[in-house]
Amino acid sequence: MDKYTILLVDDEEEVIQAIIRKINWEELGFSVVGYADNGIKALEMIEESQPDVVMTDIKMPYMDGMELCSHIRREYPAMKIVLFTGFDEFEYAKEAVHLEVEEYILKPVNSVELINIFTKLKIKLDQEISERRSMEKLEHYYTESLPLLQANFCSTLIEGRIHEDELQKYLSDYQISLPGPLYCCLVIHMSSSQIPENMNSLFLAASVQKQAEDRLGKRWKAKCFPYLGNSVLFAQINNENEIAELTDDCDRFCKYVNRMMGTVVTVGIGQVCSQILDLAQSYNAAREAVSYRAVYGASRAINIKEIAPKESGEPCFTNDMELLNLFKKIRLNSEEEIVEAVDQYIESISFPLKSLQQHHVVIMELVTALFRFSVNNDIAAEGVGGDIGILYGKLLELEPDALRKWLTDISLCFSENLVTARSRSTQSFVSKAKEHVRSQYADVQLSLAQICERLGVSNSYFSTVFKKETGKSFVSYVTDYRMEQAARLLIETNEKSYVIAQKVGYTDPNYFSYVFKRKFGVSPSKYRAEHIKSEKQVFEK
Repeated sequence: MDKYTILLVDDEEEVIQAIIRKINWEELGFSVVGYADNGIKALEMIEESQPDVVMTDIKMPYMDGMELCSHIRREYPAMKIVLFTGFDEFEYAKEAVHLEVEEYILKPVNSVELINIFTKLKIKLDQEISERRSMEKLEHYYTESLPLLQANFCSTLIEGRIHEDELQKYLSDYQISLPGPLYCCLVIHMSSSQIPENMNSLFLAASVQKQAEDRLGKRWKAKCFPYLGNSVLFAQINNENEIAELTDDCDRFCKYVNRMMGTVVTVGIGQVCSQILDLAQSYNAAREAVSYRAVYGASRAINIKEIAPKESGEPCFTNDMELLNLFKKIRLNSEEEIVEAVDQYIESISFPLKSLQQHHVVIMELVTALFRFSVNNDIAAEGVGGDIGILYGKLLELEPDALRKWLTDISLCFSENLVTARSRSTQSFVSKAKEHVRSQYADVQLSLAQICERLGVSNSYFSTVFKKETGKSFVSYVTDYRMEQAARLLIETNEKSYVIAQKVGYTDPNYFSYVFKRKFGVSPSKYRAEHIKSEKQVFEK
């Protein structure tokens, strides 16, 4: 039996405590993950705990229940909502229906009525999960996947085997609509090691693809098909600025699949292109982005442009796949895998019947690839620099074992330089974000979305990196900085609290006082009085 989580929201704590005490939530199949006394705090807790059900009052300070419901329905459409209030007004009931609220009940809340409501809600939640997990439903999704001709066309397209003069005929014959104007390839990778017990992996993969079509397909006009054990989507966007929003949508999708189906998926996002045939390059970049789950973690979206802006779309310097594989392992920064990739490359170029001229060509391709890799990634590695002709001549003289050692050393050096470069890049945009907060903290419009748009990154990637670098979420950092400035103004000036509230970015003085007290444990006026008294005592001594 599945157990579901519930968040309670009411500005009257005695009401919440009564609900917690009088209902045997465990017996009903629920657990209370917490409670909030206003809508703003509730949204913070929802983002953190992702409850299955939110039970909220309507009339509350700072953000009322209807506005909270609107946020939930827009950002967490699968979340269930129960409204309870002392206001028996028809308009509220109509709005509740519009927001697809599960139940609308009046205070005082009756325990018998609540038990009945949550018993029905438990049955409904069980049915929804059962539908997603049932073998019959998964088999249905699998057999109803995209038609064979469409899937074959899409597979051939990303393999680079569609010619320009054939493209329009294929699109017309197979009734595939890709108007663009811009395109981006997504690769959805499902972990083979984290599959729910007694679950058929083929049926589960088909269900993941179906959920991707439902949750990402309509918004991004995406064409979805299976390929080499993954699901691949051709997303269509209007401009390059939408790529950050697409990344955040994919990130939410990963968390949704993990919650509802119990499996781990990672979405790799390739570079944006303006030509349909260029989706082959975008696909290769998306596959590479998925490989970075070893660095950034799984069950999330990884945008190749954000993690390796200078590495995406790198031209193919040689037809040797082993060399491309070596560059991939260098980026992933695994010493053991780099050594193994070097061995595979050396073996691939050491075939018995190779002529001297063929050996020269291979060494020339290797030197060119290494130079371009170092330039494209701003690497000034020892051993690759100066005259390319001198290096080429030196490598021609090396025996296979010596060449193997040299290539291993330079590859490990490249890897270390990339780690340093990524760290500098990460610290740079975190520093820019902090500087923006310091200069714009008085702006009431200052938000996570604003700073991400300014920096040109997705919310999910920025939030992950910012918290890793600072130990705080961006919202918490902004709040703490504003409170520090407010505390300073309270001590250094005689201005009223509502004036100070406006100066640090709060339009509602009551909410400012609420946040200030939560930070310092006392109201603004008491904080000022205590510090003035303390300074006076020091002066008298």
